[in-house]
Amino acid sequence: MRAGGMNVVCFAVVMDTPVTRVSSDRKRFEAWRQPEPGELYRMSQQAFERAKALVQHEGLDVITQGSALRSADVAAPRAIIASEGADFIEGRLDRVDEAFHQHQLRQLQLTHYRVNEVGDIQTETPVHGGLTDFGADVIRRCNTLGIVIDVAHGTYDLVKRAASVTTKPLVLSHTALATHPGTRSRLITPDHARVVASSGGVIGIWPNAGTFRDLQDMANGFKRLADIVGVDHVGLGTDMLGFISPPVFQSYEQLPTLGNALLKAGFSQSETEQMLGGNYRRVFETSVSG
Repeated sequence: MRAGGMNVVCFAVVMDTPVTRVSSDRKRFEAWRQPEPGELYRMSQQAFERAKALVQHEGLDVITQGSALRSADVAAPRAIIASEGADFIEGRLDRVDEAFHQHQLRQLQLTHYRVNEVGDIQTETPVHGGLTDFGADVIRRCNTLGIVIDVAHGTYDLVKRAASVTTKPLVLSHTALATHPGTRSRLITPDHARVVASSGGVIGIWPNAGTFRDLQDMANGFKRLADIVGVDHVGLGTDMLGFISPPVFQSYEQLPTLGNALLKAGFSQSETEQMLGGNYRRVFETSVSG
């Protein structure tokens, strides 16, 4: 982070790993069994503790207030505690409060690689028709507490209802634009992107090697999305260590190289700074109290 000038990262815990696996064709992750009652909650507690230990080991400060991003010092790397999937909630709204107060959770991704009580995912057959009523309650609770809502992995129908429920901007943390995504694709359509942007939110471009050949191609992906929703609604979603195959962005040390690629793609210096942090900061400050 210091070498690349990356001063803040979202540190995402994942708790569905006991019940998901890489598909036989090695093209996606899939759920292969139902969790036991309480299993993913217990997994989340272990994951939050590992995140806490890693934060301490690396000497990171944890950001818990909206105003803290603006004063972030590049010499002091910081982290925002996030959860990739709300599976640990298991239908209990009080666990959102618990994660906020006990584990400093400030960004909650509603779904990951299994259809859960909150809603449907892009990579499996829909069950709920999008966001559930309980999922709507989760969003309202996050809005009240001050937790950023991340709709990555959620279906278009989930995102549309999420946008109608939330009073704060949405984040779709890691994806890319595709005019006609294939079945079970993690890519999104222009209309999908516009719904997130309509909330005032940000869509993070990911470095998937199956989507982009290299960092310059990735920068061109930023441009294609910006042409659809505007520069104010585009960001960087590294999804670090979240890929089956090595991505084109593998280290925070590559951030200056990506910045140069964005300039080469036709963005100004100020637009590049917006997409590499400024836009997310706006959403975070709007969503998180303090």
